[in-house]
Amino acid sequence: MDRSKYSNPLTQRYASQEMSGIFSDDTKFRTWRRCWIALAESERELGLPIDENQIEELKDHRDDINYELMEKKERELRHDVMAAVHSYAAQCPRAGGIIHLGATSCFVTDNTELIQSYRALRIVRRRMLQVIALLARAAEQHRDLQCLGYTHFQPAQPTTLGKRITLWLQDLMICFQDLDQLFRGYALRGIKGASGTQDSFLKLFDGDHHKVEQLNTHVCRRLGFENAFPVTGQTYPRLQDSRVLDLLKRIAQSAHKFATDFRLMQHLRMVDEPFGDKQVGSSAMAYKKNPMRCERLCSLARWAMSQSQAADQTAAVQWFERSLDDSAGRRLYLPQTFLALDAVLLIYANVLDGFRVYPRVIASLLNRELPFLATETIIMEAVKRGGNRQVLHEAVRRGALQAVEQIKEKGEENHLLELLARDERIPFDLDQLRRLTYEGDFSGRAREQVKEYLSAVRALLKNNQVEPGDAEGDLHV
Repeated sequence: MDRSKYSNPLTQRYASQEMSGIFSDDTKFRTWRRCWIALAESERELGLPIDENQIEELKDHRDDINYELMEKKERELRHDVMAAVHSYAAQCPRAGGIIHLGATSCFVTDNTELIQSYRALRIVRRRMLQVIALLARAAEQHRDLQCLGYTHFQPAQPTTLGKRITLWLQDLMICFQDLDQLFRGYALRGIKGASGTQDSFLKLFDGDHHKVEQLNTHVCRRLGFENAFPVTGQTYPRLQDSRVLDLLKRIAQSAHKFATDFRLMQHLRMVDEPFGDKQVGSSAMAYKKNPMRCERLCSLARWAMSQSQAADQTAAVQWFERSLDDSAGRRLYLPQTFLALDAVLLIYANVLDGFRVYPRVIASLLNRELPFLATETIIMEAVKRGGNRQVLHEAVRRGALQAVEQIKEKGEENHLLELLARDERIPFDLDQLRRLTYEGDFSGRAREQVKEYLSAVRALLKNNQVEPGDAEGDLHV
């Protein structure tokens, strides 16, 4: 690596080789050549004067990209696609004259970008299934573990840890359903010509509209797709990029929500993310175990979320059949958003695969607040014994205010139950109040909700041949 130049941390530190490879020069230029071969084969099949030897010559040199000549030609021609055509033709003297026949630059650039996005989305889908499986396992494991609920990050009615995990799971499931919807009918640009009218191909086939339609279908199928956009300008609709990046944004949002919640729980010492034996939390504070994985996830997720705006603006300002102000930006935000999200999902899986839960801390946090949370039950049980609901409410209100003052002003424990036991308006002694408080269950249907929701998740995982809790070998972080 040349350390005298800037290197992209997405490829050097965060994303997988698999995702990086999709957006590499090798993949791009080999896919351009696949497009040219598919076009030549389809044109020959439909009667244009292209022979099999020319096709074979193109195939023989499909993968050995002559970069030096290509770079030289681009400096001369100031046109990347024509430089690639000339360098390919130099390797294929018999077939050089029929490369790119009837096509415009966007035939290779746009179809290749759509293929790259499709392949990248397949990786995203696989990563999502992995995270869904790990979330399902964690939700099942902690389905019954009561914990304090929080609204406004203030103590609220109890839930279970499994139910909280199910909230993260549901967010990702919504995104997964949206992703599968995007796959349905996924389309290439196909062969559309210089401004989308297919005029060049119509002339190649002497005005035969049916053959032009067949050519479009045959090229797409040779590239592995059944569908093409019915109409385009010179480029495929840039709204498609906006759709894709909007989906990636929402996946990043759901992951960010998880990581933020996890960081808050780690602050409360309810959980820890994985921490290596020799890992250093701070250069100054040796005792620290920071949630660095979740912090990294949040940082990358925020960046990924921001990129959808660029795609939205590009889609909004394309002039008529196309303008070139989309090109430079798309070279940045299309691959890099995928790379960032790849890292986000890998970190997500890594945290889930090795995080620790501390039930005693969770119970302590809950028990400290339970006297407040049990007051509604105490009032209702007292009314059953003939008490006046408004009188009881006032007794509880005054006792709670006094208990809060003791906690905040004096640093004392929660003595609400003792205060209520001494109030003659409350028809329970201290032991009875403790039983109502600590032997009850205030988490409602949290367990049942987890069980019911996981049944649908398991069906999805089974259909995709994933076992709950499956994790790929080396989870990159």
